Amino acid sequence: MILSDGYFEVPAGKIASVVTSLAMTAPPLRRPDPPSTPWRLDRVEQPDPDGYRALFRSVGTEWLWFSRLKLSDAALLAILRDTGVEIYRVLSAEDEGGLLELDFRERGQCELSYFGLVPGLIGGGAGRWLMNRALDIVWARAISRFWVHSCSLDHPAALSFYIRSGFRPFRRQIEIADDPRLTGLIAPGAAAQIPVL
Repeated sequence: MILSDGYFEVPAGKIASVVTSLAMTAPPLRRPDPPSTPWRLDRVEQPDPDGYRALFRSVGTEWLWFSRLKLSDAALLAILRDTGVEIYRVLSAEDEGGLLELDFRERGQCELSYFGLVPGLIGGGAGRWLMNRALDIVWARAISRFWVHSCSLDHPAALSFYIRSGFRPFRRQIEIADDPRLTGLIAPGAAAQIPVL
């Protein structure tokens, strides 16, 4: 459905976001890593639902990441343990500091399913470092397209970060969903920058 110009009512109890999809079709010119890189990338070979959800929450609660929180253990494991999906965590002094999830299930391409850092690592160069690791992993494979989608609920700098990293926008959509703070998936006080209606 294509919307016409104008304002459209978002029902109470729902959230709305503008989703921008971006892609690259060749390795980009890499931005240099920050001078100090106290982080380590650790592949999670056999993710368990509780551990994954804890990391997902620590990274995504402020941006209302909820899609994986709705899934049953069986449905979540079907994704996480698929041989075409790779889960990585950023470790900083042995604490989990971020999530990188790559989805190679569609032949010839990779989706950057989830990419994020815990609040304490945002703005210190860890995002650029993590993107460089993602680019190394992805473009070592026989793919012709690496893509991601970001939404207006994400960190305000997320979209420009993806563009600076070499992704180019190709589609814009509107997503409407139940507010996860009202369904109990996320604590009611989370994401104070987005009002609950």
